Amino acid sequence: MENYHHTYEKLIEITPKENVMVNEHLNKHTYTRLGGEADFYVTPGTYEEVQSVVKLANEQKLPFTMLGNGSNLIVKDGGIRGIVLNLKNLASIKINNTKVVAQSGARIIDTSRAALAKSLTGLEFACGIPGSVGGALFMNAGAYGGEIKDVLESTIVVDREGNLLELSADQLDLDYRTSNIPDNGYIVLEATFSMEKGSYDEIKAIMDDLTFKRESKQPLEYPSCGSVFKRPPGYFAGKLIQDSELQGKQIGGAQVSLKHAGFIVNVDDSSAKEYIDLIHFVQNTVKSKFGVNLEREVKIIGEDL
Repeated sequence: MENYHHTYEKLIEITPKENVMVNEHLNKHTYTRLGGEADFYVTPGTYEEVQSVVKLANEQKLPFTMLGNGSNLIVKDGGIRGIVLNLKNLASIKINNTKVVAQSGARIIDTSRAALAKSLTGLEFACGIPGSVGGALFMNAGAYGGEIKDVLESTIVVDREGNLLELSADQLDLDYRTSNIPDNGYIVLEATFSMEKGSYDEIKAIMDDLTFKRESKQPLEYPSCGSVFKRPPGYFAGKLIQDSELQGKQIGGAQVSLKHAGFIVNVDDSSAKEYIDLIHFVQNTVKSKFGVNLEREVKIIGEDL
C-alpha cells in the first residue's frame, strides 16, 4: 500500500492530478463496455509526460499497458495491474500542404474528415474506423480496400526505455492487421500521412458511401469490439459464421450479431468472460464445420477475476 501511494505521488509530479485516476473502471473506456479496474489510469498531456511515465514504470518495475481508445480491445474482468496509459489528451490534427500530422489520441475518423476539409485524398477508407490514430498504426487498420500503410509516411514513438524516436513507415513492418509496434513496445505519439490533392466532392461522395455501407451493415446500436476475426485466406469470416448457423448465438449477455455475423455484441451487460467464451465457441464451431481457423483481430488483455 505504501508503494501504491508512492507511485501515485510520483505520477502527479509528472502530470496534473486530474490526469491520474486510481482503481479506474476500464469498462468506461472500452467500446465493448467490458473490463475490470486499472490500478493507475494515466492520461498525459505532453510527449515529455509520456516519456516520464514510461521511465517511472521502469524504475518501479511496474507493469505498463497502452490502452488506446479501446475500440479493438477486450479487457478481462479482473482488470489491469500497474499503469494503464491513454493518450486521449494528445489529439491534435494539423495539415501542411499535402501532409496530415495527427497525434496518437486523435480519432482516425476525425483525421479522415480533416483531410476531406482540405480536399486531400487517401484516407477515405478510414472514415468509419472507430479507433485512434495510435491504434490504427498499431494494427495497420484498414477497410474497404485501403489500409494505413498506403498513406503513412512516418511516426514519432516512445520506446520501452522512454526514448523519443522518429521512424519511417517502412520501419514498422506494416502488414495485414499487424505491425512491429507491439513487439518493440513502442508507444505511438503522432503520425504523418502523405496525401494527394483531390476533388472535395469526389472524396466526400466516397466517404458518404462508405459511411452508409457501415451504418447499414454493422450493429452499431450495441457495444462491440468491431470486427472480431481477421479474414481467413480464401474466405470471409462473417460468411463462415453465418453458414455455421451461429447468428443469434448467445452466452450470457454476449451475442453473435444478427445484423453482421462477424461482430459479437454486448446485448445484456455481458462480462468479459462471456464475450471471450463466445469468441472461442465461434472459433471451435467454424473449425469443426469447415476446417478453417478463425484468427482473432481483436486484442485481449488483462487478468481474469
